[in-house]
This record gives sequence, structure tokens and C-alpha cells, in this order.
Amino acid sequence: FMISLFGQEFVELKLPNSNKIVVKFMFRNGSITDPAGKEGLTNATASVIAGGGTGDLSYSQIQDKIYPMAASYGASTDKEVSIFTFEVHKDWLKEFYPIMIGLMTNPAFKDEDFQRVISNQQNYVDQVIRASSDEDYSKKALEDFLFRGTNYQHMVAGKTASVKNISLGDIRNQYRNFFTKNNLTVGIAGNYPKDFLKRLKKDLEALSRINPTIPQAPKVSMPDGIHVEIISKESAFGSAMFMGFPIDITKAKDDYAALMVANSYLGEHRKSYGRLYMQIRETRSMNYGDYSYIDWYENGGANMVPPSGVPRNSNYFAMWIRPVQIAKQLNQQYPELKDLQLGPAHFALRMAIRELSKIVSNGISKEDFEATRTFLRSYMKLYIKSPSEQLGYLMDSKFYGRKDYIKEMDNLLTNLRAEDVNNAIKKYLQADNMFVTIVTDKSEADPLRESLLKNSDSPMSYSNALKSGLPKEVLAEDEEVSKFKLNIKSVDIIKSEETFR
Repeated sequence: FMISLFGQEFVELKLPNSNKIVVKFMFRNGSITDPAGKEGLTNATASVIAGGGTGDLSYSQIQDKIYPMAASYGASTDKEVSIFTFEVHKDWLKEFYPIMIGLMTNPAFKDEDFQRVISNQQNYVDQVIRASSDEDYSKKALEDFLFRGTNYQHMVAGKTASVKNISLGDIRNQYRNFFTKNNLTVGIAGNYPKDFLKRLKKDLEALSRINPTIPQAPKVSMPDGIHVEIISKESAFGSAMFMGFPIDITKAKDDYAALMVANSYLGEHRKSYGRLYMQIRETRSMNYGDYSYIDWYENGGANMVPPSGVPRNSNYFAMWIRPVQIAKQLNQQYPELKDLQLGPAHFALRMAIRELSKIVSNGISKEDFEATRTFLRSYMKLYIKSPSEQLGYLMDSKFYGRKDYIKEMDNLLTNLRAEDVNNAIKKYLQADNMFVTIVTDKSEADPLRESLLKNSDSPMSYSNALKSGLPKEVLAEDEEVSKFKLNIKSVDIIKSEETFR
């Protein structure tokens, strides 16, 4: 299925008291427009534009010019959009503008810039994704698993073989065909001159006039049971887990506000009050953090609040279990655990899914609903604490057919009732069917696979010092968790070097 886009859209955010001017260019393309065999092309195109020169200036000349301005710019690509963000003090707008418009409408596409950018992208898909963070690795691996066979499957950066196939000619073609005046939303924020928009509209006429045909986001079927892929890695830090299932809801639907409350109660990102965090991290000291999500959370390891700029039409619910220790580590640290054959990964997986199942079965109380809703109404205002994020969320709003997502969600939250949240939980969430990816040490992979397939009991293994300080009710709950049956249907082991090839 394809959609055709025609014409430009503009979003204005007048901020009379701001000294900064922000301009964003959102192209409706993203990695879903990557040709087969050249996955990663859209990301590479955006990166070469932002990491290169113009017809008049080299990349190094641009950097020299913007340094005294304290200006900045960059590009990001996701599944359905590519966004360029330019920020400059209003006193330097006149000098900065030719650089900005030159990069957007007349990129140089020099071979030296291409070679630098594509080398970095190749290194990312070959090495960085597997080596830098097992948490990010498990998240990208889940998307590969959950969206397998669709145009959402591959990483935005592509695959080892596909990035090698990308040429400078491919990038020129992708720019001409998919970075056009007809699939573009432009956002402007700050105290900009009256004639600025008029000038910008005129200069953007230099963009390609092609009407791009954009593939639609995929519809993903719910899996039958729980399907696990264990990624076996040399010298993994621990067992990092990411799990999820498709949900037929995005920010475009009013039900999203109710689901936000349920998700925040279960596991708001980087917050210590969620059920997952309290049970796994706070009470049992198993890892660093445990969270849940009702859409893609870009760069979760660094961002404290959900960033704008990653709007999607195909969505999924997910839970992120940051690495728990493996048996090999526990054997070395605690003499009383020297004979342990398997770390607490199976137990942690059970506990996370059990917490989800409890919310699905019981809902949340009126008291918890009120507390969580009050938190969210304040917390959402932090999403837009900078002009760039204010503008970004307004542009995302257009993507979802809304006018102002933050204000509209606040209004929806205001009128929400506890029963609305519990109805949304019943409608969208469940705990019997999902995809699970676990990045773990190769020493842990086979014992974990066997334990999962057999639904073996998985008693929690504490050090003596930690266990002695735990209340009896926690140890009693551990017994229940260790026997909690998961609807496991398949468990496969994949060597780390075979992923994203």
C-alpha cells in the first residue's frame, strides 16, 4: 500500500521573548522508503546533507562560519520521517540563513563527505550496535523480530550488507525522489522577522518537485504465544531484555490518554514509582531499571522525557528490563552462589509479565489512577521545556492529525476516569502473546533456552546478605513468581555476529 503526498505544510510558533530561532524541516519519508538491498539509504542521505557542504561552502567552512554564531544543526531519521533542525540566535539569522537554505536545497554531495558519513554508518551496523549498549541492542533486535518481513524491520541505519551497497549516486537519487517540496512540513519557532516565512517559502521552491509515493506503515499481527530470541554474545554484561506486542493505537486516538496513565503506573521511563521498577529494582536489587512503553522511545538511555521527532503509524507496547546478572558473574561474586547454573533472567521475565498480567486482570485502583494522572499532567509539560521540543511536538501533532498534542492530551487527562483507564487496559493490553529478545552472554544462552522451553521453576538466587534483609512476604511472592507459567511457544538462539547482517 502506498500514499501520495502533495504540497508543503507550515507550523509557526511565535515566541516574542525568545532570543533563539528554531527551524525544522520534517520530510515524510523515513526508512520505509529504503529500497530493498539498500536499507539505510534514507538515513545516509540525511546524514550526508547535514554532514556535508553546500554548493558554495565546504563542510569545514560551514563549521568555521557558525562557530562564532553559537549556532547548531543536525539531522535525524526514523521509520517514517527525516528531520533537520537548525537553531541560531536571532541576531545571527541573516548570516546563518544562507547556510541553512543551502544545505536543504543545494547540498554539495561531495565524495569526501559521503565517504566519512557512510564509514561511520557502516561501523555502527557492523560494530557499535552490538558492542556499545546491550540495552539498545535488545531494543533494535526486538523491532527486527516484531516487524519481521515488513518495511519496519530493518534498523534505520540499515544492515551490514545493505550499507555496503549504498553509493553517492543512490544518495543523490534518494534526495531528489524523497526529500521534496511535496512531502515536507516546515516548523519555525522564536522571535523571527515578519517576512521570514515568505522568504523561506520562496527559497524552498528550489527543492525537487517530484510527488513521492510513500509506502504505508505495516499492520503487524499479534503472535500466538510468547516467542523468544536469545542473542548469544561474547562477554555480555548481563541479560538485557526487551519484549512487546503490536497495539492498534497511536497518539492520533483519544484512548491514548487513558493508556498513558496505565503505562505510567506500570513503568514510566526513568521513574522509580512504577510497578516494574518497584518490584524488580527497588525491592529485589536485580538491575538498574525496568520500564514500559506505549510507543517508540528514541535514545532511552540518554533521554529523561520522551523526545519529539519519531512519529509512527505502526505501534507496539513494550517492556524494557535492563541487564540482570548472569550466573558466571554471581558465581565469582558470592561463594554461596558458586554452583548457580542460570542467572535471574527467567525470574525477571516472569516477574515483568506477571506484573502486566495483574494490571490486565485487576486494573488500577482509583487512588493509583488519581496519583498517576496528577503526575502525568505536570510531567507532560516537561516534554516541551525548550523551543525546539515545543515546535517538534506541534509538528508531530500534524503527523497524527492533531493541532496541539500536549494541550489535547492534557484536556483528555482532565476528563478521564479510572474506569476509562481500566477499559483501555482491557482493550489494548494482554500478557499471553508477545515477542521477546534477550541479549546475554553465550555461557547463559543454552541454560536459559532450556529453562524457558520447559517452563522450569526459576527460583530467585540472592546473596545471603541481601536475602537476610528481605521481608517474608517478598520471599513468599518470589515462590509464586518462580512458578508463574509463561505461554512460551518458541525459543531460538542467534549468534550476535549473525544479527543485522
